[in-house]
Amino acid sequence: MALDQIVDGLSEVSCDVLVIGGGTAGPMAALKAKLKNPKANVVLLEKANVKRSGAISMGMDGLNNAVIPGYATPEQYTKEITIANDGIVDQKAVYKYAQNCFEIIEELDSFGIRFLKNENGDYAVKKVHHIGTYVLPMPNGETVKKALYRQLRRARILISNRYMATRLLKSSDGRIAGAISVNTRTAEILVIKAKAVILCMGAAGRLGLPTSGYMFGTYENAANSGDGYAMAYHAGAALANLECYQINPLIKDYNGPACAYVAGPFGAFTANNQGSRFIECDYWSGQMMLEFYNELLSGKGPVFLQLKHLHPNTIEEIESTLHKVERPTRGLFQQGRGVDYRNESIEMHISEIGFCSGHSASGVFVDDNARTTVPGLYAAGDMASVPHNYMLGAFTNGSVAGIDAMEFADNHDFAEFDAADVAKERDRVLAPTKREDGIPPNQIEYKTRRLVNDYLQPPKVTRKYELGMRRLAEAREDMQERMIARNAHELLRALEVQSIMDCADMAVHASLYREESRWGLYHWRTDFPEKDNENWFCHTLLSKQNGKMTSEKRAVEPYVVPIADDEKDLYDKQRIRATA
Repeated sequence: MALDQIVDGLSEVSCDVLVIGGGTAGPMAALKAKLKNPKANVVLLEKANVKRSGAISMGMDGLNNAVIPGYATPEQYTKEITIANDGIVDQKAVYKYAQNCFEIIEELDSFGIRFLKNENGDYAVKKVHHIGTYVLPMPNGETVKKALYRQLRRARILISNRYMATRLLKSSDGRIAGAISVNTRTAEILVIKAKAVILCMGAAGRLGLPTSGYMFGTYENAANSGDGYAMAYHAGAALANLECYQINPLIKDYNGPACAYVAGPFGAFTANNQGSRFIECDYWSGQMMLEFYNELLSGKGPVFLQLKHLHPNTIEEIESTLHKVERPTRGLFQQGRGVDYRNESIEMHISEIGFCSGHSASGVFVDDNARTTVPGLYAAGDMASVPHNYMLGAFTNGSVAGIDAMEFADNHDFAEFDAADVAKERDRVLAPTKREDGIPPNQIEYKTRRLVNDYLQPPKVTRKYELGMRRLAEAREDMQERMIARNAHELLRALEVQSIMDCADMAVHASLYREESRWGLYHWRTDFPEKDNENWFCHTLLSKQNGKMTSEKRAVEPYVVPIADDEKDLYDKQRIRATA
């Protein structure tokens, strides 16, 4: 049989808990679910291979949000994230993360993942955030995925690689019943019945197009095409604050992080073309990105990460992390450009847009137990709505999801689904393979993402968004009527394009719904330039109701940790003021 040849086949399996996504949150969710009930069947489904999948496939250079006794308290951290996210936070979920994450750090340490420690053997936490101290470097962070995989094998988790989930199944009473997936090597359909399902499918990282023009040259892992967001939407789950985009300061053309998180604690800083620091804090927030954007337009751009003032030994220590962990290509890129940190600054620019709660706040709505609005459906990691939760948040909230999902499965039987839903989804999935001629998925994707850049990149202009909506509808018609897949690999790409298109439509709808500006550059509407707490101090929830995209307001839950009036706007005061 030829490689990636399409095979006609359909099979069905069942399990107690199905975890979709084998990156960071997924493996931890599967592990905790299995440990909760060793007799239960837990399946971990991954469209690539769990050994090297997800945002941490090559490792990670540090924990951005470690709440470690002696350095920070859960109350301090909850306050910081509330202020950084303009107050639109359900604090119970953030506080629960802050209470549990140190235990997860110690567990990861026991897996063999080393964290930076001082001469006394204590964790060496660094300050990057505006208020608190939470950054913990990982000298051997390239081992994180290997260590995690060993735990999965030890617990005898059933791993199904090369299966891409496409839609969730529900019963007539709205409870989750399982998922439909397709083999990315053969196009065979696999139906998985499950009592509970956990979505851990990462960010929508292939939404905008990088300025380099490379479709897969994204900041996020390029495999993260928003499939989880699309699946949750079509299952009727609510998605929160999608207008709060992810936009990051990156190395120009390389499109990876310049990593002020790693370099900042050693004395590096973000500077303009005069070599002057212009922001107080390099912690990524919408307010910080707005100052970055303004500096680029002020005549003082480009913006740089400044290291050349540091001692050569310090730079060598920074390089040992930046060039060997998470993104080893970073050093090769700088070498190819002839850039030596000792003599030259690193040019930075603004990334394309995406959805990601890990670095922002746009995700599938979950409570403090990782439950979505669909009974039996959970979400964790970059695609769930707990803001600014990064890798450690994915591990911690994945753990929460796994434990609660298994409790749900232990107390429920399988929900019945309609076989007609499977037949309908099979027809949708395989439709591009039935056409003799048409447009390949890479061309549909390129056009869609170019439209996202042209019309949706902030500042958000209402007229541009209305035009963007029309252009995306035209591209969707081409996708639905003319897109072709000539083998199983192209079918994978065709399905990813459909997720990208869904996310683009959700980005437009959510952005037009919130009629104010909030979160700095992330949601800056030129027609509504001011923050409007009287009318918009709330979550926005987007969902599919009666086949249509709708949005509604949801009140912010009462705070667990109070925020003083003079603290609420601390992240709006990032710019360094000139002094006489």
